[in-house]
Amino acid sequence: MLQRFCLWKWLAVGIAVATILAGCLAQNDEDWQYEDCKLARTGPPATIVPIDEESRNGTILVDNMLIKGTAGGPDPTIELSLKDNVDYWVILDPISQRLYLNSTGRILDRDPPVSIQSIVVQVQCVNKKVGTIINHEVRIVVRDRNDNSPRFQQQRYYVAVNELTPVGTTIFTGFSGNNGATDIDDGPNGQIEYVIQYNPNDKTSNRTFDIPLTLSGAVVLRERLNYEEKTRYFVIVQANDRAQNLNERRTSTTTLTVDVLDGDDLGPMFLPCVLVNNTRDCRPLTYQASLPELTDPARVNPISVTPPIQAIDQDRNIQPPSDRPGILYSILVGTPEDYPQYFHMNLTTAVLTLLKQINRDLHQKFDLVIKAEQDNGHPLPAFANLHIEVLDENNQKPYFTRSTYEGFVLESSPVGTTISDNQNLTSPLQIVVLDNDVEETKDPQLHLFLNDYNTFFTVTQSGITRYLTLLQPVDREVQQLYTFSMTASDGVQESVPVTVNILVIDANDNSPTFSNISYNVKIYTDMRPGEGVIKLTAVDADEGPNGQIVYEILAGDQGDFIINDRTGLITIAPGVVLSVGRSYALTVKASDSAPPAQRRSSITTVYIEVLPPNNQSPPRFPQLMYSLEVSEAMRIGAVLLNLQAFDREGDPIRYLIQNGDPQQVFNLSQSSGLLALGKPLDRESTDRYILIVTASDGRPDGTSTATVNIVVTDVNDNGPVFDMFLPKNLSVQEEEANAFVGQVRATDPDAGVNGQVHYSLANFNNLFRITSNGSIYTAVKLNREVRDYYELIVEATDGAMDPRRSTLTLAIKVLDIDDNSPVFTNASYTVCVPENLPPGTVFLQIEAKDVDLGSDVNYRIRTQEALQYFALNKYTGELSLLKSLDYESFSDTEATFTFLVEAFDSKGTMPPGLATVTVRVKDMNDYSPVFSKKLYRGMVAPDAVKGTVITTVSAEDQDPPGTPASRVRYKVDVVQFPYSASIFDVEENSGRVVTRVNLNEEPSTVFKLVVIAYDDGDPVKFNTTTVEIAVLQPSVIPRFTQDEYRPPPVSESAPKGTVVAVVTAAALNQTIVYSIVSGNEEDVFAINNRTGVISVKKSLDYESVKSYELRVQADSLQVVRSNLRVPSKSNTAKVFIEVKDENDHVPVFTKKMYIGGVSEDAKMFSSVLKVKADDKDTGNYSAMQYRLIIPPIKDGKEGFVIEAYTGLIKTAMLFKNMRRSYFKFQVIATDNYGKGLSSKAEVLVSVVNQLDMQVIVSNVPPTLVEQNKDQLIGILERYVQDQIPGATVVVESIGARRFGDGYSEEDYTKSDLMVYAIDPQTNRAIMRNELFKFLDGKLLDINKEFQPYLGQGGRILEIRTPDVVANVKKQAQAVGYTEGALLALAVIIILCCMPAILIVMVSYRQRQAECAKTARIQMALPAGKPASTTANNLYEELGDSTMRGYAQQEQQQLLRPSLLRPEELSMESGIDPGQEYYGQDYYSYEHGYELPQYGSRRRLLSPSGMYDEYGEVVVENDGGYYYSPHGSTAEEGMSQGRGPSSRGISQRAGDQIQVGQKEKDQVDS
Repeated sequence: MLQRFCLWKWLAVGIAVATILAGCLAQNDEDWQYEDCKLARTGPPATIVPIDEESRNGTILVDNMLIKGTAGGPDPTIELSLKDNVDYWVILDPISQRLYLNSTGRILDRDPPVSIQSIVVQVQCVNKKVGTIINHEVRIVVRDRNDNSPRFQQQRYYVAVNELTPVGTTIFTGFSGNNGATDIDDGPNGQIEYVIQYNPNDKTSNRTFDIPLTLSGAVVLRERLNYEEKTRYFVIVQANDRAQNLNERRTSTTTLTVDVLDGDDLGPMFLPCVLVNNTRDCRPLTYQASLPELTDPARVNPISVTPPIQAIDQDRNIQPPSDRPGILYSILVGTPEDYPQYFHMNLTTAVLTLLKQINRDLHQKFDLVIKAEQDNGHPLPAFANLHIEVLDENNQKPYFTRSTYEGFVLESSPVGTTISDNQNLTSPLQIVVLDNDVEETKDPQLHLFLNDYNTFFTVTQSGITRYLTLLQPVDREVQQLYTFSMTASDGVQESVPVTVNILVIDANDNSPTFSNISYNVKIYTDMRPGEGVIKLTAVDADEGPNGQIVYEILAGDQGDFIINDRTGLITIAPGVVLSVGRSYALTVKASDSAPPAQRRSSITTVYIEVLPPNNQSPPRFPQLMYSLEVSEAMRIGAVLLNLQAFDREGDPIRYLIQNGDPQQVFNLSQSSGLLALGKPLDRESTDRYILIVTASDGRPDGTSTATVNIVVTDVNDNGPVFDMFLPKNLSVQEEEANAFVGQVRATDPDAGVNGQVHYSLANFNNLFRITSNGSIYTAVKLNREVRDYYELIVEATDGAMDPRRSTLTLAIKVLDIDDNSPVFTNASYTVCVPENLPPGTVFLQIEAKDVDLGSDVNYRIRTQEALQYFALNKYTGELSLLKSLDYESFSDTEATFTFLVEAFDSKGTMPPGLATVTVRVKDMNDYSPVFSKKLYRGMVAPDAVKGTVITTVSAEDQDPPGTPASRVRYKVDVVQFPYSASIFDVEENSGRVVTRVNLNEEPSTVFKLVVIAYDDGDPVKFNTTTVEIAVLQPSVIPRFTQDEYRPPPVSESAPKGTVVAVVTAAALNQTIVYSIVSGNEEDVFAINNRTGVISVKKSLDYESVKSYELRVQADSLQVVRSNLRVPSKSNTAKVFIEVKDENDHVPVFTKKMYIGGVSEDAKMFSSVLKVKADDKDTGNYSAMQYRLIIPPIKDGKEGFVIEAYTGLIKTAMLFKNMRRSYFKFQVIATDNYGKGLSSKAEVLVSVVNQLDMQVIVSNVPPTLVEQNKDQLIGILERYVQDQIPGATVVVESIGARRFGDGYSEEDYTKSDLMVYAIDPQTNRAIMRNELFKFLDGKLLDINKEFQPYLGQGGRILEIRTPDVVANVKKQAQAVGYTEGALLALAVIIILCCMPAILIVMVSYRQRQAECAKTARIQMALPAGKPASTTANNLYEELGDSTMRGYAQQEQQQLLRPSLLRPEELSMESGIDPGQEYYGQDYYSYEHGYELPQYGSRRRLLSPSGMYDEYGEVVVENDGGYYYSPHGSTAEEGMSQGRGPSSRGISQRAGDQIQVGQKEKDQVDS
């Protein structure tokens, strides 16, 4: 049994196993049918392939889809087709399962405008066996090719830069954003970087400017600008993409035009400026001026300076012109030192004025240095010289320094020889002539006249020292002495003549001359030795040795004769016995005593015959020729000469004048030979006598002769005699100075100075002058109109010591010339002409006179426009109308016509005289006022109060508006209806008819009132109308139920038509009509004229008008139909409407962006800045509550908090080691204490420390700086914004001035203001050095603006580095031995740790590569399924709330690194994108995480759910993509089998950021 049981047991087991196996086999056979249409590969079902854009048509996209089953052949198991093939870009070959690109007739372009970035199609597989359908997704990622060049948005860019801009300043940011170049390519191919290229046409542009941050394109100044050297630069900027292959990079260029603005860097310069070669410096400039001495300042002020003193700022184009400084002039120094007593220079115009008269005897000149400087304190003044010459008023005559001059000249001198002052001829004769009117060191510019011998001699014409030169040869033998006078003239006055004696020095130009060629002498044998034979006389006209004659016998004397070598006397030689019959022929030579080389001689022959002794020899004179000079004043009888002769035999001698004295002027004693004067001499008739005198002993041959030469010398016995044949009636034209009038001539027969004639004027010396030759000229311009006739007395004197004089009277007539213009009797004429005068009416006569003779004055109108209205009689000056004038035709308020008339001499050439004629057209009141109606009607209540308006009359006047004739006024005619005029009145200007008194009249009474309308014209015109006034029955006058209505307030948001109030009035059997009569000028409310309902007609605004006061009136329909109103006490009421405020205005922040800073060492809850929003609403609607929209900074901290009701933002974390990080967030203000309307503003807070700050030291206490902090910071901010637009200056602290060693001492009388500035472009503090340049360069201007707030004398002393920075620098310079040792130890430790560091770096690089690969895969992945968990904060996912509105595909594009803004990184990471931490390029970080090489500074976060189902993306070597299943490592980051949570990813990224921050801190430290 037991065995059977076991058998069944095992059988059951076997059956069960078989059943199970069979089921499994059946199941396997059934599943095989479903294998078709599935992928034959493992991995994710989606196929992702890349393709380059612009690929050719037919390019294989997928070589094989690897789908199980057969689509072709006789027995296909699957059917393949494409689904969602938009635009049919993909072609499917179902048999080979191959996908092709279909780009027939088109281009696959990834770039705009096509923008095909990916193609997604579904390959639909139908399993023919079972009918199932499987869709296989194929995602074709279109890869970008660098096929587009960058394109600038503008052809040219422009920026203007002040030449004072500091080097290193960013001067152009116009390439940022969308303003620069754009490249529609993607990734690096679409990223732009900028460089400056060399411009051959502007070779300095590429070194003057630079783009250090190539991706931003910000242009930075690298060299100092100089407007004066170059005003414009053309900078060629090249934009290139960042394709990885440098050879494939594309470029484009544009031109940035940089205009250099003129800055105030140069001082003034004086004009005219002559530049020094190759420089911009002006040559020294000297201004010239001259002033007559003793001149009244009023006559010469302002002093004329040549050229006019003018200085201009060399910075000529400072913009705006209002910033251009003015020029201030002053006299800096001068000589002589008392110049301030005489001159003053205007501070702004440089006009030079004379303060008092100058005496030239004290000051002949002034040399001043003038200074020009800018009025803004610019420290570069300019200087120029001013030379002022004090001119003499010509009140002194020229004078010679000597009264006589002695000169010498050699008679053989050639023409042009200068006369010498000594006989040795070693130095020239200097003639010095001066004029006290001219400075002694200057040429007085005198003219020298020689009164005689001016054909022999001349004098040099310029210079203080003059010289006489020879005009023609002189001969001493003809005239040895030349005596003449010389006169100097300055053109007005002449000097006292001086005498010049020129002695002609002899030259040996004459030979000794015997009187006969030969002589015959008879001698006797009884003559003894030594007895004279003959005395030979040779004459030599030379003098001195040249005229001293030496005689010698050359031959024929036979030893019997000798000759005295001096006297020429031949005597018988000693011991000689003469023999009768002998004869001799002596050759005698006469030589002068000149040097042998110049010696001259002549010979003669003496024939001697010896005769026997006898007593028959004639008397002999001692010499054959006698010479003597006799004054013509010699007395009669005076003995002149003893002519006694010697007779050898002793016979008596008889003397006789044989020839030469026909007038018997001389007496010769016959016995004694004495020659005496027999008659008076007169040199003027005979000045020389040659007498032949004989001596005879009575025998026929006993006579001998001698010659006597008598020269008569002169005495001053004659006065000058005028030439009466020259004209004495002279004439000269007026208005000519130095004009020739005429000439006189006087002669004096005396000789020498006695005969030299000098001329002078006895009268009118101030008008005429006379020269030394008798020529008369005008000294000044004569004016015939003042005097036309002169009798001029000319006096002539000779040159003797006691001169003789004679006078001559000349009649001079001044001839007229046309030198005067006609002059009107009035310079201007004003005449009033009534309008409408008939044409031809003469309304004015003008007159002009011309004082010139024979003038013919004519008149004409000069202004062309006046010729159509007026006519002027050319002969009489009568001005008449051409056409009537109409006052109303003038557009001016005053109808005037002003024109010029001129009077001219028809025979003359002078300009015409001018006068102004003003014609005032008088309005003649052409029109009377005209009422609009002939009859006016009105109604009035019987009890109407005084001043009730009944009706309004209106009249118009057609006279020109604004004129008195057009002004209409009204009054009541009190004559026609006196009683009506007593109770009614009309307002003068408005025409309203009102009650004059409170009425108490009977109803139904009708009054008539006559109203007059009149104007103010001339004459006054008027018109009248009648007003009928009916007094109504009281029963027909409505009465309001209330005098005042006060309805509930109406909301300002009440819609149109809202009922505000209802007014009610009643009258007996009358229909009531309501109206608003006042208070509704803007038509805000409407009233139903039948019901009295007042409603809103226009929108109300509480902020504009808070309440209204309306006055309503009720009238009966009967009255209204008459188009009248009847105000009374009862039919009017007041309605008071209050407007209720609503919350209809949103808060408005005072700034769109608030910029502040926080120090690294700021404590928790330190104040950062205060925001403020205003609201036009009132009450709670204007009460604000503030809150911040700020992402967590790190560890969930918010970073900042705000006081809800004050708007004060405070810190909520510590910022240590976070310098140059910044935070951007929003502040929201909500009114009604947080329940109402809201608005927002941006807040930027930058982290700073003292490295970013400057200390402004001022000489006022800190309390004063604190009181005026806002004003002072505003001034500083304005100067910083001049360099960086929008920059904000922030105060860090205000305290006492710190000084001393380590800044340990404090001075509370001065203050330290520590500030820094935030640049809104970079969101960071401006560099400390830049801030210093911005402020220190404008310190003078800042001090001027600080003055009102710091008080008198308050100013900035300096701008310095903060204490901490200065101490650090000092300590860094004081590193000693201990610090050096510690540093060496640190180096050793680092070297030992190098292997470990290298291992870590290799691992880190591998990790970086993996991260980069993951990022590149992420670029092409499709958007996954939505994550099950949303991110906690948008900043964690993207950092920008703009992601909310994007679709999934658009989100993927935004998540691409190249599309993320770099500046957004700072909020999350704290890393400074402005610091140059990057090794390879500007955006390549090495701070603990890797970014794509072309990428953004943003961390990459995968779209939520991307890894939900298929795990991580793996990149193959060929570039393909596939999914790998999740491993254990991946699962750690998953949440319930889904994709990684956003928070998990954010946390990991945050960890990386913290690591990067630590590394950054290490770099900073």
